[in-house]
Amino acid sequence: MRSPYHYLSMPDNHSTDTVRVRIAPSPTGFLHIGTARTALFNWLFAKKMGGKFIFRIEDTDLERSEKRFEDDIIEGLRWLGLQWDEGPYRQSERLDIYERSLRELLDKGLAYYCECTKEKLDQDRQAQQQEGKAPIYPGTCRDKNVPAERGQVIRFRVPEHETISFDDMIRGTISFETGLIGDLAIAKNLRTPLYNFAVVVDDHEMRMSHVIRGEDHIANTPKQILIARALGFTPPVYAHLPLILGTDRSKMSKRHAATSLNEYRMQGYLPAALVNFIALLGWHPLDDKEKMPAAEIIEKFDINRVQKGGAVFDVQKLNWLNAEYIKEKTGADLFAMLIALYGEEKVVFHDAPTTVRLLEIGKMRMERLSDYEALRDSFLPHTYDGALLVGKKSTREAAAVHLSKCQEIIRGVLVHEFTQENLEAMLMPYANNEGRAAVLWPLRVALTGQERSPGPFEVMGIVGKDESLRRIAEGIEKLNGPSSAA
Repeated sequence: MRSPYHYLSMPDNHSTDTVRVRIAPSPTGFLHIGTARTALFNWLFAKKMGGKFIFRIEDTDLERSEKRFEDDIIEGLRWLGLQWDEGPYRQSERLDIYERSLRELLDKGLAYYCECTKEKLDQDRQAQQQEGKAPIYPGTCRDKNVPAERGQVIRFRVPEHETISFDDMIRGTISFETGLIGDLAIAKNLRTPLYNFAVVVDDHEMRMSHVIRGEDHIANTPKQILIARALGFTPPVYAHLPLILGTDRSKMSKRHAATSLNEYRMQGYLPAALVNFIALLGWHPLDDKEKMPAAEIIEKFDINRVQKGGAVFDVQKLNWLNAEYIKEKTGADLFAMLIALYGEEKVVFHDAPTTVRLLEIGKMRMERLSDYEALRDSFLPHTYDGALLVGKKSTREAAAVHLSKCQEIIRGVLVHEFTQENLEAMLMPYANNEGRAAVLWPLRVALTGQERSPGPFEVMGIVGKDESLRRIAEGIEKLNGPSSAA
């Protein structure tokens, strides 16, 4: 007679006409970079294979699930451009489906009620550890026929002395001995399924062909295969992505970088740059190209090129990529993004057209949109000591002469011609003749009050003629005064 635990070997090819993959986060926290990476790889695989990307909310943990976390996950996926084809489905709305499958296992004798308390389980675990054994459920209630009203949980009967093997698309064949698993808790009761059970039912009901997820789920896979077989389901094909590591190669945490996706958004990372960067966390194209829009990533994506080892999260590389995407934007594009992020009051410099010009000039210096504050401030006047106006190979007198000559030239520029290009054309002949450093250093310092800042022509083109002349006059006064005090 066939054992109730009999199962078929994993098929070489999954029997499905359409690739169907999913992202299935729990709304118990904000969307983090690891879940975003998993979502992206599923989305890329679906797009590459002409399949479907399904969105499922696993919210059976009623105590920890919150609407604000669900909203954050939905908003984050949309912001990245990872639009799903179906969903979001919610496990909390599917309890009847789980109950039906739980009853089936109970009726077949493949699951049973367990009355062991948490205290009893803790005692058993401690005793096993002291004896050097694997801390698994010892099967106390397996043959007790505990009635439902006394049950603490429902457990699945794991077959003894079996080897569960599956072919992982990334890692090859992986095997587990059932003796190291123990009978699994699969539900608290008929209306409260636990993760390993609900996910099996959902993946079958939603016709998942492939499950692409983090390597921290590898240990769950044999458990889910056993449950699927017991219910007569064909398990999906599995692929387990490498962990994301910090630059010190430890598991990434807040000390390495922000973990909430919204933190990256508020810091001014562009979604296209983040998608590009995350795609390279554990995968790279055949040509090793780094900067790629989403359409090109889809075209080049091959899950067989996903690495087994951990993927290092390099913030410097992310910043470089983001800066490259910022450079491609117009000043008007960046202005709109900044307003959406931080609000008009924190963004506008004098007026909207001036702010757009400032961004057009300054975008080459920005790695993140949050760099705008420092960029904007560099065009504001700063309190400074008059000695800063004197270059390393100049004198106070020479600096005053050069500033006065610049003042004279600038006064002759008409307001409607007061642009960066015109100013450069008018002043550079004098600077070239007298020495660029000797002329441009005091001019730039007078305009900004800073040792390091944007160039003088950029600053004047933004702040205008009157403000430029006012700042230059103040610089001349500092040089001609009795001391170099501010």
